[in-house]
Amino acid sequence: MILPSVTDIRSAHERIKPFIHRTPVMTSLQLNRMFDCDLFFKCENFQKVGAFKFRGATNAVRLLPDEEKKKGVVSHSSGNHAAALALAAAMNGIKAYIVMPETAAEVKKNAVAGYGAEITFCEPTAEARENTARDIAEKTGAVLIHPYDNFNVICGQGTAALELMNEISDLDIIVAPVGGGGLMSGTCTAARGISGKSIKIVGAEPLNANDAWKSFTTGVLCPSVNPQTVADGLLTSLSELTFSIIRNNADQILTVSEEAIIECMLLIWERMKIIAEASAATVLAAVMENPEFFRAKRTGLIISGGNVDFRSFYLESVKYATTG
Repeated sequence: MILPSVTDIRSAHERIKPFIHRTPVMTSLQLNRMFDCDLFFKCENFQKVGAFKFRGATNAVRLLPDEEKKKGVVSHSSGNHAAALALAAAMNGIKAYIVMPETAAEVKKNAVAGYGAEITFCEPTAEARENTARDIAEKTGAVLIHPYDNFNVICGQGTAALELMNEISDLDIIVAPVGGGGLMSGTCTAARGISGKSIKIVGAEPLNANDAWKSFTTGVLCPSVNPQTVADGLLTSLSELTFSIIRNNADQILTVSEEAIIECMLLIWERMKIIAEASAATVLAAVMENPEFFRAKRTGLIISGGNVDFRSFYLESVKYATTG
């Protein structure tokens, strides 16, 4: 298995930087005082499609041979990768076929449709998503661009950490959310390649969807089983590729409660006046629930996206806050 290097991520950045936003790194004196550390928020909620996923999708699409581009691309996603691939394909004149679970947030369904992709809905299970995408690939000849189990996607995702560390050069800790592990893998590769062992690399994961924590702790890849979390972007399990990268490079995976995720979404909104989706808020929740680990440390937080379906979020927040 070939694993990406920081050189691969630097190459990806050169390839995609004309097409992506170089997102801002923001700070908050109030949050620094509240948590007694220096926090640097890499705001991928301001990326195209509202999430870091556009980086990986753009890198993967632009690396396709011309003959494969003619056949189109296909993937499965609950939302952000779907929107990212749809836009990246549209920008390159490529047909996109997207498989989405019926339960995907309306804001994400609308975005994917708006970018011109052909959507096929399926049951909200990993098996249904993968089988449906495979069927479409066989029927159309479209190239499968997996949301995270893809070398070129991972290299694209790692460019967010690359930009952060180029701007803030002396971080003690960097934290990224963990779902399927594409962003975390890219973050691990970039951070370890730039700073070696001098930086702590931490993943943040909902306690209610803690398959990555189990895998990292036991050393055995553990699939996700019926996860129930408000962080809908972190429902997927690690792949062999992302697990290998994370296991070899990460220092720790911290799990966070639903209550902390919701509270940190609101804190980011109220104190910084920006919208972070639940999956993104896990990184600040990790700081909130592990104060001694982060105290007095210069900490980079990858705010992975800002696509919040406010029409349903209130009801979901109440549900998870009261039932856990």
